[in-house]
Amino acid sequence: MEIRRYTRTDLEAIIQLFHETVHTVNAKEYTNEQLNAWAPATIDKDEWDAAFSKHLTYVVTRNRMIIGFGDMDETGYLDKIFVHKNFQRTGIATAICDRLESETKADIIKVHASITAKPFFEKRGYTCVKRQEVERKGIRLTNYVMTKKNRPTDSALQS
Repeated sequence: MEIRRYTRTDLEAIIQLFHETVHTVNAKEYTNEQLNAWAPATIDKDEWDAAFSKHLTYVVTRNRMIIGFGDMDETGYLDKIFVHKNFQRTGIATAICDRLESETKADIIKVHASITAKPFFEKRGYTCVKRQEVERKGIRLTNYVMTKKNRPTDSALQS
């Protein structure tokens, strides 16, 4: 397993991983209509690439296959974190979060966690600020605003 910075050549694999993960891993908590609104068949690749390029973004690979990714903006907002459906509960999300949290200079880290991801973030010390309904393509989905006080590593403080 290798964790490395995102490059544009990762985009196709990331989008496929995102779509497949949402439609399988999150299927217990969300309806098909909600899953399609959240992870539609087509995604604006330029928009995603621009965000990943601007954010602190990491991918995890195994045998050159992308099995996870995550990104955080400069304010400490953890935008996306997804792990391939066949590699759930193997420490990949933990490795991505550890890297992102250690490299941000933000005092507070914030995430909008899905119903599925909420227990993962609670185990990491995040506190649920509120339950909310968000709209995607006219469809409402439940998620949770969660925050955690950040303790950057010495290397993050020096850069």
